Amino acid sequence: MYAFTFEMSVRDYECDMQGIVNNSVYQNYLEHVRHEYLKLAGIDFCDYTRQGINLVVVRAELDYKYPLVSGDVFLVGLNLRRESPLKFAFYQDIFRLPDHKPVLKAKIIGTALNTKGQPEIPKQLDEFLMPPVI
Repeated sequence: MYAFTFEMSVRDYECDMQGIVNNSVYQNYLEHVRHEYLKLAGIDFCDYTRQGINLVVVRAELDYKYPLVSGDVFLVGLNLRRESPLKFAFYQDIFRLPDHKPVLKAKIIGTALNTKGQPEIPKQLDEFLMPPVI
């Protein structure tokens, strides 16, 4: 079960000489889905940047399972979890459609940097990352 899913498709120019999606392109897919998720949650990546708040990736762990090829349709699933007071992690999986073949498993750790370049989670993001009170 994912907090957010997003469907995409592979474009010809994203493939390398072997005819498969280049390994670096998967990070673009993952980043696009993270931005869409945050936007849906009312957290505007671009607006933060204009305010001098930079959401940054500090670690990326990607396990490649199966290659995508031009024309493949795929689904990216995402969950977000607080890792520490200053870090959060996006857990993302990519599945080829329609057979749901596992393509990639990722853990992307991020933080926010304030206008002084110091780690500081903005209030709105901090509240979003808080676990629900039961």
